[in-house]
Amino acid sequence: MKLSRKEIGRLGETLVAEYLKKNGFNIIETNYRCHFGEIDIIAQEEDCIVFAEVRTKTSSGFGTPEESVTNTKKKHLIKTAYIYLGEKDKMQADWRIDFIAVELDRNNKPSRIEHYRDAVEG
Repeated sequence: MKLSRKEIGRLGETLVAEYLKKNGFNIIETNYRCHFGEIDIIAQEEDCIVFAEVRTKTSSGFGTPEESVTNTKKKHLIKTAYIYLGEKDKMQADWRIDFIAVELDRNNKPSRIEHYRDAVEG
């Protein structure tokens, strides 16, 4: 069954949330929005707040998930992270932005989940 772009994105975020939980992360929030943009998943790993950007692709015809994160997107992620930290009174907390690439096969099953820690300099 062919999924819409939105459904593919949601599926990727669900798969990544499961992946993070299995790897010891605690999911704090999903789809956090402010006027600068959205952060897909906010999680906690030990004492560090992790802002995770998830990119999901069904084929590499238009490039890899890694290639889809622009410098503008990175700047928006940083600004959005700062707004979140300010709202939650966590400006002193350790934090980072991770990037997680997901590729799905023809059956919409994950063929690859690649986790890049500290992928965006804040």
